[in-house]
Amino acid sequence: MSRLKDLFKKTTNVQEPETEESKVSGEEISGSENTPSVPEGLWVKCPKCGELLYKEDVVKNDYVCPKCKGYFRIKAKTRIRMVADKGSFKEWCTGLHTFNPLDYPEYEEKIAKQQEKTHLEEAIRIGEARIDGTRVVLGVCDARFLMGSMGYVVGEKITRSFERATEEKLPVILFCCSGGARMQEGMVSLMQMAKTSAAIKRHSEAGLLYIPVLTDPTTGGVTASFAMLGDIILAEPGALIGFAGPRVIAQTIGQKLPEGFQKAEFLVEHGIIDGIVTRNLLKKTLSGLVKFHERKNGYCQFTRITLPEAAGEEEKRRRRRNKEKHMTAWERVETARDSKRPTSLDYIETVFEEFMELHGDRAFRDDGAIVGGLAVLDGQPVTVIGVQKGRNTKDNILRNFGMPSPEGYRKALRLMKQAEKFNRPIINFIDTPGAFCGIEAEERGQGEAIARNLLEMSALKVPVLSIVIGEGGSGGALALGVGNEVWMMENATYSVLSPEGFASILWKDSKRAKEAAEVMKITARDLKDLGIIEHVIMEDTPACAQNLPEIAEDMKNRMHQFLTEMEGKTPEELAALRYERFRKM
Repeated sequence: MSRLKDLFKKTTNVQEPETEESKVSGEEISGSENTPSVPEGLWVKCPKCGELLYKEDVVKNDYVCPKCKGYFRIKAKTRIRMVADKGSFKEWCTGLHTFNPLDYPEYEEKIAKQQEKTHLEEAIRIGEARIDGTRVVLGVCDARFLMGSMGYVVGEKITRSFERATEEKLPVILFCCSGGARMQEGMVSLMQMAKTSAAIKRHSEAGLLYIPVLTDPTTGGVTASFAMLGDIILAEPGALIGFAGPRVIAQTIGQKLPEGFQKAEFLVEHGIIDGIVTRNLLKKTLSGLVKFHERKNGYCQFTRITLPEAAGEEEKRRRRRNKEKHMTAWERVETARDSKRPTSLDYIETVFEEFMELHGDRAFRDDGAIVGGLAVLDGQPVTVIGVQKGRNTKDNILRNFGMPSPEGYRKALRLMKQAEKFNRPIINFIDTPGAFCGIEAEERGQGEAIARNLLEMSALKVPVLSIVIGEGGSGGALALGVGNEVWMMENATYSVLSPEGFASILWKDSKRAKEAAEVMKITARDLKDLGIIEHVIMEDTPACAQNLPEIAEDMKNRMHQFLTEMEGKTPEELAALRYERFRKM
């Protein structure tokens, strides 16, 4: 499998808006009408920067401008050739005929002309293919055919293909490119939105993977239906994506739109899609994701054998621990808050050999205080989520000092529900002073977001492991702490409130925080004795970059043991065990 962390990431490349005159499609690229002296077919004008380019250079560069990195639109045949294994694509649902429900003048003639010009039956080609040997359903919308608009035939092709994919237990990948619903078919076109969505729902309930890849442009009724219903939603850089067109919005509200509005980068920032993939990495990304989601039983698909720690090494560690001076509760509070302490991403990158971050709550924003995505633990696919603090002022602003907003908790829950669908264990890293306290957090329902996580996590039908690696502050920490087991680092803390807050509320004196820390029983040893946590992960010296590999190896071995214990338990048993764990507290 391709390394997940190399597959896609956020990009900052924002393309200028296209005009109708500048749109150029894949293999149709040729000399401009305004440059008759240029031999036809040898040169092409970039639709983004306007530079005249040697056509062969553009083709070799995956139809991306070598100068401005702008993306050319490409036709379905080209896209299939770029993504599918050679000769593997077999088209489905051919021979469907467009009808004219509105008796719109010359509609049939227009369809016939489009078919003759593009050599397409309709605005989508869909069928089965193989990507690096794995069988998938692959569909590609083609903007040359009435701007990829969705009428009856497009909706029927997609629906039938999802139905067949459900029967044959195949993942579906759709490259979306459309102006939306087809106006010439009126309400019949609108109904395709509901029809395709219903077919996707059945496919999803069968536990199958659906990945839409949004290309330029994806708008209107397509955005409001099958394009936005994937398990993982990807987009090409600079793609225009939105429900209403930018000109319509600007005219309606009478305001100038912000730079980059409705571009793929804008949607990542606002939590609507998971990530952006450059065209040269598309096949590698899709292949990796499909293989990652292949249905397998059990939680112990380990390819690495973990050997027991040598007795001599354990004795050395015991002696080192005995040399450490006793730390007070307040000293552990200070250690847990130390900015040099490893963060969630540090542990994720060290414990797991692969990690692909997924972004956003699909509704409002990608909260930098919560990171999460797909990871591999010695061959075992898992979903990993963590509260992330920053290292410096700039990073702390991005991460909001490790204080999640409602959209962060909703992103975490989205990823956990996705893990449940695909039978993946969930591993959470907790390090937060608490949920963000602010006007905007309350406006967006902070309490509801935390409560929803507690509700849904209690019934998840896959193993859940939560590890407090630093601060575990109040309900903001508990929102990721409803696990089958909860572990703590030796110098971590887990509390109902900060010691300062505790002292201020009960004793009206926040200066008594040190005293409060002792009273609150917030250290790992205290909470192990109270039965709040299952394990304490020892720190011979306080966790730092130097001993991170050793701690991560210990953590990894414990994770192996945890998943081995969860192996063989039914989904219902996993949920029941979690319920009983908290029921006795």
